[in-house]
Amino acid sequence: MFPCDFAWGAGTAAYQIEGGWQADSKGPSIWDTFCHKKGKVFGDQTGDVACNSYELWEKDLECIQQLGLTHYRLSLAWARLLPDGSTGHVNQKGVQYYNKVIDDLLACNVSPMLTLYHFDLPQALQDQGGWKSPSIATVFDSYAQFCFQTFGDRVKLWITINEPYVCAKLGHEDGIHAPGLKEPGIAAYVVGHNMLRAHAMAWHSYNSLYRPKQKGAVSLAINSDWLDPLHPDCAEDIAAAERYFAFTLGWFAWPVFVTGDYPEIMRSAIDAQSKKLGYSGDSRLPSFSKDEPAVLGTADFFALNYYTSRKVKAREACEQVLCMKSDRDAEEVLDPSWPICGVSWLAVVPHGLKKLLKYIKDTFNNPAVYITENGFSQVGPLQIEDDQRSEFYKDTIFEVAKAIGEDGVNIRGYFAWSLLDNFEWSDGFSVRFGLFHVDFSDAKLTRAMYHSGREYAKIISKYKSNQSG
Repeated sequence: MFPCDFAWGAGTAAYQIEGGWQADSKGPSIWDTFCHKKGKVFGDQTGDVACNSYELWEKDLECIQQLGLTHYRLSLAWARLLPDGSTGHVNQKGVQYYNKVIDDLLACNVSPMLTLYHFDLPQALQDQGGWKSPSIATVFDSYAQFCFQTFGDRVKLWITINEPYVCAKLGHEDGIHAPGLKEPGIAAYVVGHNMLRAHAMAWHSYNSLYRPKQKGAVSLAINSDWLDPLHPDCAEDIAAAERYFAFTLGWFAWPVFVTGDYPEIMRSAIDAQSKKLGYSGDSRLPSFSKDEPAVLGTADFFALNYYTSRKVKAREACEQVLCMKSDRDAEEVLDPSWPICGVSWLAVVPHGLKKLLKYIKDTFNNPAVYITENGFSQVGPLQIEDDQRSEFYKDTIFEVAKAIGEDGVNIRGYFAWSLLDNFEWSDGFSVRFGLFHVDFSDAKLTRAMYHSGREYAKIISKYKSNQSG
């Protein structure tokens, strides 16, 4: 059912778990800056300490071993390695930390998947324009090459950028993620463009300079919901769902996997809206330069972050302003029959993942797929016996198995989000996704396995024994 070398994993991100925000010469990131402003995060909480994985890495490793993971996805804190973002000053303490993490994982027969960028840009680079600046792509490429050179002898799976859609929209359109900019209708498209340029440069650098010896694989992690038209027989709703897909999954997958450019449906919608509102500049959606490394073909696998599904309908007439929402001209709707877990946006729809995996196979030329994030949140009173989340993992992995068996999707791995309860961005510590509970009220930050962690460990053990039997 699952291939014998299937990756059974869990994931984390540096800012969400490491803490040690000023330890050993680490530079500040945009999330340090963002959290230290009042009113940006639930309860004015910060990731200054988080799970303190910078000092408690061995505890995390014990959690990984208890689950029986074959793979662990983590991100590197760019500002811990290169405090000002440039390779001009390397922080050797940061290098030592990640070397130890990688070596400890390998000693336990766990393969690392390393993410170069998971939302935490060095503040020094933000001060120079951040992801809005065209020069960020070459700076990112230098950082990526530094990481390939330093860790690539032991790391075979790389993610360049995690969820560029979230960085672009939530950080530069909505202002609810760092760096907290609200520049609707313009900045997000520029940021997304520069992230794709940065990713492509890093992939080409790996491909020509490091792949021959290191023999690894590189991609970027794209988040997407599954989308169905609200009324499957309504032409307007069908068109709205297609537009919504183009503005989310298509925005980043189309250039990399299909044409080397944005979906035509996305560009024409943006340009039509610009014309309607009298915007007279160049297209708000930038174009790729022929003088730069091609974006098409710069992924060795499809890395998918999936959490939920939506019904989509044509947007009812409303005030027309320059923003992504108006450009997209489609509205998402929650099916009332779907249970909600924890946060209001997170409907539990495991079968949506199977549909999305088949869509990826059919649309993007049957790529190898790693599900790099998928999880279930808790809020409110703590439930160590989290039966609903346990059922969610069983149901979801069953749908993944069906996608392999019934639809022939080439799925190489599944990473639960997340290993630990952690700092959940603007929700602070109020939302818990962990397979392990972390007691943030205890100075020792004790880790305790949830029931869902035990269930996930059982699933892994069962399939691993089937594969070796």
